[in-house]
Amino acid sequence: MEEKMALRKNSSHRGYTAPYSEKVDDFPNSRGDSKETFYIGLTGDDNLQNNECFPSWKKTMMSYHANAFATGKKILSLIALSLDLDAEFFEKNGAFEIPTAVLRLLHYTGDVNASEDGNIGAAAHSDYGMLTLLATDGTPGLQICREKDRHPQLWEDVHHIDGSLIVNIGDLLERWTNCVFRSTLHRVVPVGKDRYSVAFFIDPSPNLVIQCMESCCNEAYPPRFPPIKSGDYLEERLNSTYKLTTV
Repeated sequence: MEEKMALRKNSSHRGYTAPYSEKVDDFPNSRGDSKETFYIGLTGDDNLQNNECFPSWKKTMMSYHANAFATGKKILSLIALSLDLDAEFFEKNGAFEIPTAVLRLLHYTGDVNASEDGNIGAAAHSDYGMLTLLATDGTPGLQICREKDRHPQLWEDVHHIDGSLIVNIGDLLERWTNCVFRSTLHRVVPVGKDRYSVAFFIDPSPNLVIQCMESCCNEAYPPRFPPIKSGDYLEERLNSTYKLTTV
């Protein structure tokens, strides 16, 4: 643990986060998420820029980052086409002008019992940015709620398919498309086994103002969200997530 904490998360949200350092729910008895994670990015990452730090690991992470980013951009081009927009809509509007995509390595310990009060791998939440690509090791535990505004919520297991990626829509894409594309509410419940996954978050450039697309609005469906800078929105959400930790 001492070696991990030497690489703890910095002010740019890069580095290691310990179990129970993240809390995304409002339940008073919740201790927070039991997972431990490691954030990796092209900018703001002192650990990655240090060539002395695991050189072969760094090469692997950078290769994965580049390929995941290319895949994510292709998916976003298909989303643009589905909205009758130019395939390069997001790129032309500056979404990728500043590289803010983040790779996150996640470990959910098998020591946590689902029956223990307040213990969960990852509490119910939706991702904050545009798009998330998730690779898993096949261990169950991930669940989604298709109708997130429904009460009571209905949770479904996400079944692993070898060689596939799980794609989650993020909150900023929901705002941008005026809820035409809804962000994915999901959680990870303990299953008594260690679980490993790799999440790749594609976020818009921090200075980009996200406002509801005209093509997604009309008299019946006026804009639901006010314009907001991507960086301001993400910083607010991240600060809220880690408000109970000094890590």
